[in-house]
Amino acid sequence: MTHDRTDVYTRITAEIVAAIEAGAGEFKMPWHHNGTSTARPANIASGKGYRGVNVLALWVAAEIARYDIGLWGTYRQWQALDAQVRKDERGTTVVLWKEVTPAGGDDRLGDEDGPARRIFARAFTVFNVAQVDGYQPGAVALLPETERLAHAEAFIGNLGINTVFGSPNAYYRPATDTVHMPDFGFFHEAAGFYGSWIHECGHGSGAKHRLDRDLSGRFGSAAYALEEISVELLSGMILADLGIAHHPCPDHAAYVASWLRVLKDDSRAIFTAAGKAQQAADWMHARQPQASAQAA
Repeated sequence: MTHDRTDVYTRITAEIVAAIEAGAGEFKMPWHHNGTSTARPANIASGKGYRGVNVLALWVAAEIARYDIGLWGTYRQWQALDAQVRKDERGTTVVLWKEVTPAGGDDRLGDEDGPARRIFARAFTVFNVAQVDGYQPGAVALLPETERLAHAEAFIGNLGINTVFGSPNAYYRPATDTVHMPDFGFFHEAAGFYGSWIHECGHGSGAKHRLDRDLSGRFGSAAYALEEISVELLSGMILADLGIAHHPCPDHAAYVASWLRVLKDDSRAIFTAAGKAQQAADWMHARQPQASAQAA
C-alpha cells in the first residue's frame, strides 16, 4: 500500500471514530426497503428495520403464519395509511427500549456525575401487511441509470466476485461465493449503491481461497460484529480511493456504531477492524489491471 493511501485510510477511520463519539445516530439502509423480504423486517411508518429481539420475534411470526413480506406496523400506523387491520387478526409484540433521566434530576438516583438514567421497555403490537386490507405501496422514485459510475463498475468487476442483482437486500452468500444486491435504481444515491456493493464484496474477500478470514460467526456474535465493522470501514476507504466520497458518510459511522455495541464499545475493536479493512483494500487494488502492469 502506498504511503498516501495509508494516510487516507487512517483519516477515514479517525473521522468515523469522531462521528461515533459525537453521536452517530441510527443507521438506515441506503436503498428503498419495499418489504419484500422477511429477512429484514421493517416498520411501515419509519421505514427503519427492527432490531435485536424484535427481529427474532417477527421472523418467528412470519414463519408460523407463512408471511412472505417483511412490512409491519401498529394498528394506528396502518390506519394512518388508510389501511385496515382485518377483524380477528392477532398481532405480534415488539419492544421499544428508551432511556430517560428522572424528572427533577433526582441526584439520589445517580452519582457525582449527575442523575442516573433509567431504561424502560414499552411493548407494542404490530401487524404484518398480509393482515391488512387497503394498503397501496407508494411509488419509488428510481435512481436513473445515468448516475452509474463507469470507473467504480470497472473496479468492482475486476475483483472477480460474481454479483446477482434483483435481491430485496444486499448480502454475500459464502456457500455460492456470490454477492446479492438490489437493483441500482432502488438506491437513494450512487454512493450508497457502490458503498453497499463494495461492502458485500468485502465479505467475499474473506473467502477461504482469497484472504481466508473467519466468516463463520453467527449473526449478533462478536466475530460477526468485527467482520461487519471491517467491511464497512473498507467501504469508506475504497469510496475515497475511487473519488466517490472523500469523507465517510454519516451512515458509515452509524452502521459501525451499531456493531460496536455488540462488542460492548471495545475501544480497540475499530482499530483491529481497520487493519483487516486495509488488508482487504490492498487485495482489491491488487486485482486491478494497473497493479498487474506495475508488477510486470
